[in-house]
Amino acid sequence: MTSTHHPHPLRLPAFRLLFLGRTISTLGDAVVPAALAIAITRATGSSSALALVLGCAMVPRLLLLPLGGVVGDRVDPRLVALVTDLVRAVAQIAVGLELLGDHPGLAPIAVAEAVGGIASAFAMPTASPLVAAAVDGPQRMRANALLASAVNGARLGGPALAGVLVLTAGPGWAFLLDGASFLVSAALLTRLKVRHTPAERRSLRADLLRGWSEVRSRDWYWTSLIGHAVWNGAAAVLLTLGPLIASRRMGGEGVWIAMTQAAAFGVLAGSLLAGRYHPRRPLLAATLGLALYALPLVALAVTAPAPVTVASYALAMTGLGFLNPVWQTVVQQEFPPQVLARVTSYDWLLSLAAAPLGYTLAPLAADAWGSTGPLLVTAALVALACGGAAFVPGVRRIGGTAAAISPTADLTGGPTDDPTDSRHSLEKGPGAAAPEVTGVSSAAQEAPVGAARRDPTIRT
Repeated sequence: MTSTHHPHPLRLPAFRLLFLGRTISTLGDAVVPAALAIAITRATGSSSALALVLGCAMVPRLLLLPLGGVVGDRVDPRLVALVTDLVRAVAQIAVGLELLGDHPGLAPIAVAEAVGGIASAFAMPTASPLVAAAVDGPQRMRANALLASAVNGARLGGPALAGVLVLTAGPGWAFLLDGASFLVSAALLTRLKVRHTPAERRSLRADLLRGWSEVRSRDWYWTSLIGHAVWNGAAAVLLTLGPLIASRRMGGEGVWIAMTQAAAFGVLAGSLLAGRYHPRRPLLAATLGLALYALPLVALAVTAPAPVTVASYALAMTGLGFLNPVWQTVVQQEFPPQVLARVTSYDWLLSLAAAPLGYTLAPLAADAWGSTGPLLVTAALVALACGGAAFVPGVRRIGGTAAAISPTADLTGGPTDDPTDSRHSLEKGPGAAAPEVTGVSSAAQEAPVGAARRDPTIRT
């Protein structure tokens, strides 16, 4: 079957709406981190206050992600995404109005960010089911690559836009812009029409256990989640120790700026590559690409020349950019649609939870033993966790016994109403029987593999 039998994803009305909404809302999200840091610093002069606000958003998100996955499978994910977009719009607009006042208070901002964090816990698991419902199996790889490329492009422009808004109008306007982007996304979702296959109604505990059993029954999935979690923890270590090493040992703050810009372009290049390069074993190639993150960790540890360090970071993030659309496509094709939100929520939970651990342990280890040792140990863990996945049968199997995941492949991986379909029972992990598959959210995500995971296509 040739690609002429499958229209380009952007010719599909449902995907076009998703594409526009995700791109616009991500541009709005991209201005917030810089604006939030500047706003809290101006208002309080305290880094602990910033940590408090960030924690108010992160903690409820982590705690409620599994519940968000259950809701995403029980209820129409389009409706869940629509409601959570409206909630987050109200939260961000409230923060913006608070910052535009004469004496912005920390408490209202923290409460609004907590509300946004709760909403995102229910929104994040809906992203993958919506794409799976909007695009048939043969075109999902192209669709996910398009989403990743557009979102990463938006994130490239976000910091610059944030700088303009903060310096000319004030940080409050950045939050108003983000709130407006959520409203636009919600408006587009009202026009979206996709099929939903609701999960069988059970108790909450039974639904959570069903999702977890789907995770552990596929060796490629649970072993990959371990790799994603390690990657996210390693990213936190690099982001904690890297700026100081770059500025003190490698030539100044400009080196770190160059690294961050190279990383942004690397993620974009990786997502573009995913849309064009379709290896026979896509998950194996993507997982090995994720192991490249060991390179910048080693470069920082040994104080390599600045150009080498910048290039290694760009290459590592290219691996992340390549992984995200590949991972999302594989997950969408290998899991029944009735459990997709739940398995995605567990992916996000493990990916996001690892980052705070890295942020906490990195400075403590560096104070005790210097930065070289912790960076080298972290590099070894990334290489072992991500590179070691290549020895997992399921990781090698995906794409190896059928057509590789590509826009022209005649795959039968679309949504099915038959939960006994062999595509969904090929692999058993600890205690089952056969093979298969963060983020950097899976996504994301949104995120973040992890660093935001992974998933650059999911809002966090």
